[in-house]
Amino acid sequence: MVVSGVLAIAVGALLIVLGSADDAAGRGAPQVGDGTGGVDLGLVGDGTFEAPVNVAFAPGQPTHTYVVEQRGTVQVLVNNDEAGTFLDVRHQTNGSGEQGLLGLAFHPNYVSNKLVYAYYTHAGTGDIVVSEFKAPNSLDANEASRREVIRIRHRFAGNHNGGQLLFGPDGFLYMATGDGGSAGDPGERAQDKRSLLGKLLRINPLNPPGARDYRSPKGNPFKGRRGRDAIFARGLRNPFRFSFDADTGRIAIGDVGQYDFEEIDYEGPRVLRGANFGWDRWEGFQRYTDSGSDVAKTPKAKHHDKPIHVYSHDQGCAVTGGVVVRDGSLTNLYGRYLYADHCEGTLRSFIPALDGATDDKPLDDSFGHPTSFTASPFDDRIYVTGFGVNGGAAVLGPED
Repeated sequence: MVVSGVLAIAVGALLIVLGSADDAAGRGAPQVGDGTGGVDLGLVGDGTFEAPVNVAFAPGQPTHTYVVEQRGTVQVLVNNDEAGTFLDVRHQTNGSGEQGLLGLAFHPNYVSNKLVYAYYTHAGTGDIVVSEFKAPNSLDANEASRREVIRIRHRFAGNHNGGQLLFGPDGFLYMATGDGGSAGDPGERAQDKRSLLGKLLRINPLNPPGARDYRSPKGNPFKGRRGRDAIFARGLRNPFRFSFDADTGRIAIGDVGQYDFEEIDYEGPRVLRGANFGWDRWEGFQRYTDSGSDVAKTPKAKHHDKPIHVYSHDQGCAVTGGVVVRDGSLTNLYGRYLYADHCEGTLRSFIPALDGATDDKPLDDSFGHPTSFTASPFDDRIYVTGFGVNGGAAVLGPED
């Protein structure tokens, strides 16, 4: 059941934290890992897919793994054996560059309502689209059942489309959009409360009233105020991947930088509501300046929700946001935030905290052009996808 109201969200998140702490105390939670050593990269299926960008899981289907391919298809595996194409929207999208099918999310009540949501760029216009599909068969969605939930105009450039789609701990659908593309956000869309670009959005896709295709939940900061009521946070450049920590409910967002810095933002539910992550007045911790484009006048330093970790382009060029590891078998990574850079590929981790990250360090392993990290809701195992030579997907295990 979807929880409404910002107070309920905050209380729910607190109960998650307290409940996790009680459970951990009872069973003897693993120590936070030291981030050293490596991992075993086991193959998902035969390990090769066509430009895989994400992995998703369906409630009630612990044996099923869904691999999202940029070209517009989703492959389903059962007990790690490939079982065919689950969804095909190639007629709707154009999987090239930063465009294509970028995310997939099953509704928390999928067992009863059989609904799944896809995030893709529209083939004809470049617009960002999230569509709903009925999937009564866990091996084959019904493409003819497509209902467009939200469409966001994105016609200025082909890059910066965002792409992550997740149901949060509160049961609502979250999506992260890019700023519209080009460089320096010349349209100042990321700061514009009238634009859905450069934002973290939060919606309820079920039972929309009248002509609306979704509802904006109570507690969204601009609902009933000046601004678009689907906006939950703003000031993002290209937040390609974000995740929620299964134990704390906190969000971690990997936001791709411009010329100097990549950043990872990390917030709890209370601060996330109405947060302003700074782009394009800020890039990482520093003021962004570009004589070739306008620069936003907001936010001022005291209203800037700063990242907990940044790295320069000496280390990479495009952050692939990751996950906080809760797989107890990965003792070297437990409790750490695992991430990588799409250009450089080395798997890295740090200890996340609201006041800043500590102990950032590389593992002994890398993955070719990583595009996503996903934690299974069934066993906490971590899945990684990347473009590599042929395009790959792997599941992390303890180093032999």
